[in-house]
This record gives sequence, structure tokens and C-alpha cells, in this order.
Amino acid sequence: MDLHNTPFDSVSPCEYADALPREQFMHYAIKPLWEGMPRIAGPAFTVKCEPGDHLMLHAAIYRASPGDIIVVEADDEFAVAGGNVCAIAQSRGIKGFVIDGVIRDLAETRDNKFPVFARGVIPKPGAKKCISPLNAPITCAGVTVHAGDIIVADEEGIAVIPKAEALAAYDIAQKRAQKDGSMSLEQWQAEHLEKVEGILAKLGFAE
Repeated sequence: MDLHNTPFDSVSPCEYADALPREQFMHYAIKPLWEGMPRIAGPAFTVKCEPGDHLMLHAAIYRASPGDIIVVEADDEFAVAGGNVCAIAQSRGIKGFVIDGVIRDLAETRDNKFPVFARGVIPKPGAKKCISPLNAPITCAGVTVHAGDIIVADEEGIAVIPKAEALAAYDIAQKRAQKDGSMSLEQWQAEHLEKVEGILAKLGFAE
């Protein structure tokens, strides 16, 4: 199995928690912007927008490959994308946006069912005056993201899996999902109770 054929979206970011340290999960302020948004997964196409500017995201939608997730370092004072930009990205096969910032035209994006994870919405768009390199390392919601890192995003949160560790992380996450899925609540409770009580006893807890 290789990166392109691995169904990273078949397991939740919660399962990837077994494989990744805390610093590989974005801050919870970056969230789905419409209800019922599906889980998305794919390689990161990284973009840095300078404060008050959105030029490089608008450039990126014509340069990212189908299957990519565009991940954006921005500010939250001006919208970096609107309905048309999201629609063009969607038509080109881009799986979604993960933006440490804000967009506008949410109703259009929701109607089109284009996944956008961001801080929120604001009506005022940014400018188109500043350039910066595409696919350079960025910081998005507290996580360093490199081009090609695997993003897994849903309502539970956003995992950033370093490209070199992606297959190993998927294997760990999949095994965790399979284990949890094979157990009844009663079985899980029995194992959980034994574990909790064992830790309490080891730490000297007394009623």
C-alpha cells in the first residue's frame, strides 16, 4: 500500500491520536463551517497568505492537484476566499480547505457541499498584493505543516500526519479502530474498569 492508495479517511482523527503526539493536531478553533461536513483526507498543498491579503490562496486553486487539501496560514481579519473560489477549487478536484483564518459566502459553499475548515466567516475580503512561496512549510492552528503531509479532518478535529510517518500512523490508527469496532460496550467497559482500577491502586488511591 502506498500513500496514494491508502484510505486515510477510513479512520477518524481520534484513532490517529494513538499514532501521533498532541502537536500534530490543530487547535479546535479550526472547525467545520457547515453541519454534516464529511471527513476529508489528502496531501497538504500549503499556502501562506500575508496579513490582510489572499492572493496566494487564489493562485493555489489553479496549482494544487486533484485530491489535495489546501492548507492556509492567514489571519482572521479578512476573508481569504469566497463562494467562487471555493467552487473553482471544488471543480478542479481539490478535496477541501483547512484555513487558519476566515472565508465569506458560506451559504454558497454549504450549498455546493465543499468542505471548509476554518475559524469562521467575515464579509470583508482581503487584498491581492502580496506574494509568498507556495508549498513552503507553514504554521496552521499551531501545527507545522509541510507540503505532502497527510491531513485528516472531520468534526472531531484535524490531524497532520508527517509524510514520512503516514503509512505507519495509518496502520496504528486502523488497528485501533478495528479493536474498538470489534468490542461490545460491555467488553469495553470491563477492560476499561480493570485498567482504571489498576492505575488507581498503583497510585495509592483510597476511597
